[in-house]
Amino acid sequence: MQPLQTPPMPARNGALPKRAAAAASPQSGGGAEKLAIRGVAIDLYAVPLARVLVDAKHGSHSHFELVTVTITLADGSTGTGYTYTGGKGGHAIAAVLEHDLAEALLGKNGLDVEGVSDFIEWHLHYVGRGGIAAFAASAVDIALWDLAARRAGLPLWELLGGERGDCRVYHGGIDLAFTRDELIGSVTGAVERGFEGVKIKVGLPDLATDADRVRAVRAAIGDDVTFMVDANYAMSVDRAIAAARAFAESGILWFEEPTLPDDYLGFARIADATGVPLAMGENLHTIHEFGYAFDQAKLSYIQPDASNCGGITGWLRVAALAERHGIPVCSHGMHELHVSLVASQRHGGWMEWHSFPIEAWILDPVTLVGGRAVAPTSPGTGVDFDRKRLAPHRIGGASVGTRGV
Repeated sequence: MQPLQTPPMPARNGALPKRAAAAASPQSGGGAEKLAIRGVAIDLYAVPLARVLVDAKHGSHSHFELVTVTITLADGSTGTGYTYTGGKGGHAIAAVLEHDLAEALLGKNGLDVEGVSDFIEWHLHYVGRGGIAAFAASAVDIALWDLAARRAGLPLWELLGGERGDCRVYHGGIDLAFTRDELIGSVTGAVERGFEGVKIKVGLPDLATDADRVRAVRAAIGDDVTFMVDANYAMSVDRAIAAARAFAESGILWFEEPTLPDDYLGFARIADATGVPLAMGENLHTIHEFGYAFDQAKLSYIQPDASNCGGITGWLRVAALAERHGIPVCSHGMHELHVSLVASQRHGGWMEWHSFPIEAWILDPVTLVGGRAVAPTSPGTGVDFDRKRLAPHRIGGASVGTRGV
């Protein structure tokens, strides 16, 4: 058995282009007093979905939770970050932000993005190496990057050194409860909307039914559309090997989370036994977990989610490790933000267009042009929430210091 080796943490600013490193440094932007954090505002929303969505392990989703954080500096500049859940944990994330982070952030240099990120990691380390704490830390980090990009007058993807503001994108369905006809209608509808790739859920109790649905989707979308499947870690290693062999005949690009994400060596067994490309990342929250995955799981694709892996700073650190290992960096969820991150990377892979439609609640939704997702061109992350429309769904929040607008 291969021994565990803790991966090295990429050095501060080591994963960032010079322009981004300068914008996210404590020296940028003028006097320290003007850059001190003076306010942290937290809002929690429960946003209904158009229909209940089901996968193999998370169960049924009737809504998703959205937690936003707006940070205000002494000079009045602001930035907004956010995270989301599948309907559970939002109150706990908001409580960590309110009770454990907000007061601790006051007075810190809001443009020292990586410094604040490192502070939060150790501030919450004993109670939160991942999990709820990682979601809270991610929201703060995204807010600080939004602030830094706004002050630089640049869209995030350009601040991060991207040469073009678009990327490959696939439609990710949460469709395990769809009938066969509904499933075919969903994927063909996505292709008609311009998506050049689609992903469906697998992990039904009967593998033969899973395999039949996979074959039906391939027949419906044709050979030219990229096709992925996602089991949401529902299978044992042996069952995943059988499933991978059954799905392989349908020409899948990857098999996502076939088994528990902590079982890195189990992923390697599946890869060795089948040769089917594997992907994961949405359930890895620390750079060390990603390091183990790169070293041991024999992945072909990595899918960090900035909502839970330390925000943009954490996502970029994963991207740096992915480049070092020769693996495309993809994404999971929150496509309205990830479009800027995937577009910024030379080794950017496929961005997931998620079934939780956060983009429907922002003022300038991400667009699809020529089969590619196009990143916002306005300064910042480009994720500006429509607070008036969200207001009926607000279920909690708090404000410490000066509330941003």
